[in-house]
Amino acid sequence: MKLKGMIVGVLFTFLTIGFIGCGSSVSEEQLAQLDVLKKEVSSLEKEANSLKDERAKLEREIAERNKKLEECAQMKQETQANLEKLPK
Repeated sequence: MKLKGMIVGVLFTFLTIGFIGCGSSVSEEQLAQLDVLKKEVSSLEKEANSLKDERAKLEREIAERNKKLEECAQMKQETQANLEKLPK
């Protein structure tokens, strides 16, 4: 969550500079910029959640494939053992 921390830090810095630099009032431009930043943070959080969901899906697929590989390896061992038992 480094990205989220960085965005929050930038947002905090922007607000601090805005409040100190312009006295006690906030301009419409600053409010508009703040709104843009809030929307960007929201968008990035949605993207992060989407990527987490995708990662979880991929991890499930990997687990399923690993399970199938283990089953195939076991079947191969059993087949090999049965072949060795056959008369030559």
